[in-house]
Amino acid sequence: MAGKVEEELRRLSIEMRILEQTAEALQARINMVNAVITDLTYASMTLEGIEKQKENAELLIPIGGSSYIKAKLETPDKITVGVGAGVSIEKTLQEAKEIIKKRLEDLEKSRASLQQQFSQIIDRINEDREQLEELTAELRKEKPLKDV
Repeated sequence: MAGKVEEELRRLSIEMRILEQTAEALQARINMVNAVITDLTYASMTLEGIEKQKENAELLIPIGGSSYIKAKLETPDKITVGVGAGVSIEKTLQEAKEIIKKRLEDLEKSRASLQQQFSQIIDRINEDREQLEELTAELRKEKPLKDV
């Protein structure tokens, strides 16, 4: 009986390690998706602000490190949008807003799916942990009987 319990303990231990690694990978992906959502949200807010500006309006453009450069808005209705693989195309302001909105919607769906997978993994880890504790307690009960 103790042999089966020990074998089950080993199996649960390995399964828990795999599940924990999977949970860490999912958490990293969730963090990455959150970063992209934040970036796109800022882009969306910027486009909303640009929409209210007129041609030749003076803007402060962030260049990083809490530093800005003054620039004039030459064509407020033309936005260069990245489409992937380092390729960017010029779109109207409304088209750019729609592209960003669609990307945000897709990312929200991805984040929800990842969070659901993460929750399922955590639930499974908790189930395995409970089972591991039960088996450990059972094994402790059996060991003293064999030692006598």
